[in-house]
Order: sequence, then C-alpha cells, then structure tokens
Amino acid sequence: MVLTLVEYDDEGLDDVSLQALTLARDVAEQADEPLEAIAFGAGAADVAGEAGDHGVETLHAVEDDALDDYAPEAYGRAVVQCAEEVGTEAVIGPGTDRGAETLAHAASKLDVTMAAEVTDVEVGESYELTRQRWGGTLIEHSKLSADTNLLTVAANEVSVSTTGGDAAAVEAFAPDVRDGDLRVQLTAVEESDVEGVPLGEARVVVSGGRGTDGDFSELEALVENVPNAALGSSRAAVNEGWRPHDDQIGQTGAKIAPEIYIPAGISGAVQHMVGCKGAENILAINTDPEAAIIQKADWAVIADLHEVAPAIADELEARGHSE
Repeated sequence: MVLTLVEYDDEGLDDVSLQALTLARDVAEQADEPLEAIAFGAGAADVAGEAGDHGVETLHAVEDDALDDYAPEAYGRAVVQCAEEVGTEAVIGPGTDRGAETLAHAASKLDVTMAAEVTDVEVGESYELTRQRWGGTLIEHSKLSADTNLLTVAANEVSVSTTGGDAAAVEAFAPDVRDGDLRVQLTAVEESDVEGVPLGEARVVVSGGRGTDGDFSELEALVENVPNAALGSSRAAVNEGWRPHDDQIGQTGAKIAPEIYIPAGISGAVQHMVGCKGAENILAINTDPEAAIIQKADWAVIADLHEVAPAIADELEARGHSE
C-alpha cells in the first residue's frame, strides 16, 4: 500500500497535496498497490470525496483534539504509526513546509532517509528517483530503498490528474502521541495583509525588478486589467525596499507556475529563474536585448517597461479584459 499525507483548508485539498496524490497514484500503480491517505484535523473526513476523485481508496482521518493544530513531531509519529498499522511500502507527502517537516520527523523515528523535491519515481527493487536540488538548478537521479520509503513531491512540478473514482472510505485513526511530541505546536496564524490573488495560484504573474526604478504603478495597473493575475518582484526590488518579501519570486522567494509570466525590468539571474521555471510561457520586457531573461523568454519586448506596460493595460481595457 502507498500512503499519502495530504493537507487541506475550507476549500478542500491544497494544490501541492493534489500533486502529491498524482505522483503517489503513479507509484501505487507501478507497485500494484492500493492508494490511501492520511489527514489531520477535525475536518479531515470532509475531503474524502475529493481524495477519492484522485484515486484514494481509504482516508485515515486522525482523531485527536491535541492534533487539530499543527505539531510537527506529533504529526511525524502519527504518520509512522499509521504506516506501520496499514503496512505501507511508501509515504509520499506534499512539498510544503509542513509536509517536509512532518516526513523529516517520520524519517528520524524510522531511522531511514527521506527524499525531498521528487518529480518522478520508477518502482523496482529500489525506487529510482528524479529530484530537484539547489532550488531546481540541479536535477539529481538517485535510488531510495527502505522498508518504508519516504519522499515529498516538488511543488508545481507534477501535473495533477484525476481518476473520477468514488469517495474514499473514511477510517478514524487515533495515534499514541506522547507529551514530548507536543513541545512544538502551532499556536496562532497571522493572515497576510497582501490583497489579491496569491502568487502561487495566479494564472498570470507580472513582476518588476531593478528596471522599475521603484515605480510599480504601471505594473499594478496592468495586473488590475488581467483576471486572476498577481504582482511579483525580483529580489533586487525587495532589497531596495520597493516591494515586500511576500512579492519576491526566486530561489529564496515564491515558486510560481502561471500560464504566462511577464517579468519587466528583470535581468533574469539564475536565482530568479528558479522561482519562475514552472511558467508555461514567459513574455519579457527589458531595454537590454542581451539580458539573460530575454534568452530564456518565449517572447520579448525590447523597450522601456514604463511605456510598454501602460500600452498593454490600455489595450486590455479597450478589449474589455478587465471584466
């Protein structure tokens, strides 16, 4: 059996969990094993329908009031206990902060290696993995072999697919959690004050760099004229104090996978490209035809962004794309 750790909110399973389920289903099919999932929190059972649509046969809903809020060590112990109870050969988690931390604790308790940032798995006598290293600048091929193989999927690198199956059967799971497992526990959540579509969910992302000279007004106006669009920035713009860190795209910022990415006044350093390599298309705006971003773009406009961005916004508004 292959077990998948999934995360969810009021709207259902999150995107990276769906990506983890897609990879896990492929692993389960190769191993000729059923696919099951484990979820924490009072609303875990509510995602059984969506989980079943992605191939999950059984959803193990963790029932423990102490675990309604995230506690990494306790979550790791619960995953280990569930894996041992159902006899899984692999546990696959989402490549989120929580997913990676939970499986790291699970790996410690099992005394096995955990593989992070995996994009592909070939099942044989061992697991042949393709995984990202150094923020995606290096692709590694490696082998993973343990009684229970632990790995996380690289976020926004696996295309989600469904099976259209029935809702997963829900089985309550009550882990034996120790007091020491609750030494670190989530106590509060502070909502971001950033309005609009989150960078990771936007279909269109427009971002500015040093070439904006700190003036993002034209790019803001462009984003307002595009449905499901978000505004980002390069690290240089953040370092200058022009934009908050929440807007940063790159190795130390957000990873995006929009249908189209429009970097304006951005040189295209390797660290920035790590964050946007998931984009389906790139339209670069830059005055320097030799800029690295131009070489990596699908389309390029060699001109001043302060002239091009307003022209695009005006054209979209004229065509009624602001609706």
